Amino acid sequence: MTGVTGSDRTDDGQTAAAPATAGTGARGVGGAGRPDLVKAGAESTRSRMVRDLFSRRSLALGSTASDRFWGWAGPLAVALVAAVLRLVNLGNPRTLVFDETYYVKGAYTLLTLGYEADWPDDPNEAFESGNQDIYVARPDYVVHPPLGKWMIAVGMRLGGSENPWAWRLSAAVLGAVAVFLLARTARRLFGSTAAGILAGALFALDGVAIVHARTGLLDGFLMLWVLVAFACLVRDREWSRRRLAERAAVLVDSGRGLGRWGPTTGFRWWRFAAAVALGLACGTKWSGLYFVAVLCVLSVAWDATARRTIGVRAWPVAALVRDALPAMAVVLPTVLVMYLASWAGWFADSRSYNRWWAGKHPVEYPSWVPEAISGRLGPFESLWAYHTKMWEFHTGLTNPHTYEANPWGWLIQWRPTSFYWRKTTMGEGGCGAEECARAITSIGNPLIWWLATLGLLVAIWALVRLRDWRAGAVLSGVIAGWVPWLFLTERTVFTFYVIAFAPWMYLSLAYVVALGWELVEDRGEVARRRYRRAVGVVLGCVLAASVFFYPLWTGMEVPYWFWQAHMWLDSWI
Repeated sequence: MTGVTGSDRTDDGQTAAAPATAGTGARGVGGAGRPDLVKAGAESTRSRMVRDLFSRRSLALGSTASDRFWGWAGPLAVALVAAVLRLVNLGNPRTLVFDETYYVKGAYTLLTLGYEADWPDDPNEAFESGNQDIYVARPDYVVHPPLGKWMIAVGMRLGGSENPWAWRLSAAVLGAVAVFLLARTARRLFGSTAAGILAGALFALDGVAIVHARTGLLDGFLMLWVLVAFACLVRDREWSRRRLAERAAVLVDSGRGLGRWGPTTGFRWWRFAAAVALGLACGTKWSGLYFVAVLCVLSVAWDATARRTIGVRAWPVAALVRDALPAMAVVLPTVLVMYLASWAGWFADSRSYNRWWAGKHPVEYPSWVPEAISGRLGPFESLWAYHTKMWEFHTGLTNPHTYEANPWGWLIQWRPTSFYWRKTTMGEGGCGAEECARAITSIGNPLIWWLATLGLLVAIWALVRLRDWRAGAVLSGVIAGWVPWLFLTERTVFTFYVIAFAPWMYLSLAYVVALGWELVEDRGEVARRRYRRAVGVVLGCVLAASVFFYPLWTGMEVPYWFWQAHMWLDSWI
């Protein structure tokens, strides 16, 4: 029996067939000089390699008309539900919510002036009432890259900057798009249309996702771009393995064998697309860099196990030479270029903050640097100096905050962030009870997050014990989005940062359900029926919890006692 690795273990928990070896194919059956037999033999060898590299479920995905239909209709349906939950009454409340005070006003000046301008003291009331041209015509010192604010500005351009729903339009629309994308990616990841729809449904119904899609903050856009990158890498895994099998089969059937390293796979456009998305993620918030590191390691690990599975002898070195180094040569420059492209407006407008720093602080270059080059580096010098100030801010942010939260409690939503709070009495603002409350709290659906946290433990077990590659994929986003913050305990941080890796929490829960189904699938109809019922009960409870918490995710006015009934833990207040 071959060793069960993250690559030669199939998606449905079974061990794949042994790798194809030299000596099979046209030459092995006396087909030398017969192009038709050589071709048939190469196809046969390729087919065996494909079966080694993919599970039965992955290969069967989309093989029926029903599966193809639901492969699109299911994700579209959950995305439509997500759109309704995110778009209905999007303009409520009509005030700037939480950090919208920074990002929405910054987006407005980008849209109006081309750079982020400063504001006078206490400008929010005037801005909210439509008197928005009260900015101060001097550049503002901001500590996040500009791409997320440009994305907010697109919604303001479409809907009018005076409309609160337009401040949040981009986040809401792209939040629904992200649901569709996760459902399609999970389908491919687990080789199951049902598991994909389940992951998308959890995303559609969860409070963390709903709150971020209904507010003009940056973190939802960061989540979108890293999810796009992950989706591209999952697609790249499939494409590159088929290409590897195709080229390896040609070598085997020609009698040359795989050699020490095996064949190259050529330029990988899906990986390039992932690098573009990762660069845009970094152009939204710097924490996108963690995803660059983790997702690149994940992708190369998939390459290494693929080479091992087809029988490449020196597969660790082959993965380094054939895959890792070419990946670095493509991904890192692409990420850098896209990140710099996100600053295009800063470069283009001479009024941007710190734009002329280099003119006041000339840098002496070595004599061997041509003046034609050194004379054009001023804007980059200024940008570097600006980034130094941004770095000092982020590493020195230790100001206490009422809703700061230790990262160790993020996964169980120990200290959720209050985005908006207003308490009224009878007759005030339409309050029909003795006391009323309106709140927007970025607390996730407790059942989703508590069960998904347990799902991560299952994924760790499956990765270590079963060497299931899907478990590594599920854990990757959590490692990138959560683990680095565990070492930054001195910095002021908040639970709402979890939106960056929330899709992987939904994947962890969907993975547990898919893994459980694989365990009971061959145990008879009674076992399958009981399992479906158990999953249905849990999902019913998840749906009920989302209905219960939805008013606290959307700022609905409710009786004060109703709000109190949601405060299950003292730390939620």
